[in-house]
Amino acid sequence: MAIITLTTDFGEKDYFGGATKGAIYSELPDVRIVDISHSVSAFNIPEAAYIIQNAYTSFPKGTIHIIGIDSEINPENKHIAIKLDDHYFICANNGIMSMICSEIAPEKIVEINIHDKIQSSFPVLDVFVKVACHIARGGTLEVIGKPISEICPIKNIVPYVNDDKTQIIGSIIYIDNYGNVVTNIKRNFFETVQKGRDFEISARNYTFKKIHNKYSDIVNFEIPENKRHDEGRKLVVFNSGDFLEIAVYKSNSATVGSASTLLGLRLMDTVSINFIPNPVIPKGSEIPQNIKASDF
Repeated sequence: MAIITLTTDFGEKDYFGGATKGAIYSELPDVRIVDISHSVSAFNIPEAAYIIQNAYTSFPKGTIHIIGIDSEINPENKHIAIKLDDHYFICANNGIMSMICSEIAPEKIVEINIHDKIQSSFPVLDVFVKVACHIARGGTLEVIGKPISEICPIKNIVPYVNDDKTQIIGSIIYIDNYGNVVTNIKRNFFETVQKGRDFEISARNYTFKKIHNKYSDIVNFEIPENKRHDEGRKLVVFNSGDFLEIAVYKSNSATVGSASTLLGLRLMDTVSINFIPNPVIPKGSEIPQNIKASDF
């Protein structure tokens, strides 16, 4: 049984999401449809890219992913279908897939060319659904498109690193439901540049010198619970997707606040990491290994 996922900026008020599901069921009554999210910010390509990158790997191989963000076709915004990591992705060629493709090479990319057979003012419903159902029936990508070798890049997907590797400048690409802010700096990228050096992470007027493994690392569990004051404390973690995230412990915008509200951080704001050089010990000033502390 085929699985088709939906990631869109349709929201919950309008009929778009429901109509898309109805069109799929009309063609494939036994298909399974999963909503990844319909709450992507309108036309927000980096946000959609982040969501789909971190969601698709939880699905079985062969899953078909429809991504309905900025999907109106025009000469600069063609439609594509991609086979990557044994999954299929159907979307506009507007940079959404470049975050995933920067880490995993696509097995196949086609530019969809069935538009002359379909009258459409709603491409997700009329075009993407047709392509998804074709793939779900076992159809090949070559039937619905012509092979291409490259896709459009997304801006600000890669953080900036200065020439002497002492600074990373990243961007906030996602703000989650808790108000935590996610940057485009991944753990492997950070560690490759860091090379064991100390660092300072700066976001607006706030500075952090430690990255935690999980949110509750900020809590001292040896202190009695009634004497702790950890809710609302700011911290930095590598989140479940391995992206650098600035968070507030047990954030709540209505009470303790969130990283977004308390720090005044918004999408595409910059976050910088400055690496502190390791101290250089002058030659000849090293303490001989055979001298003990008791000798002083």
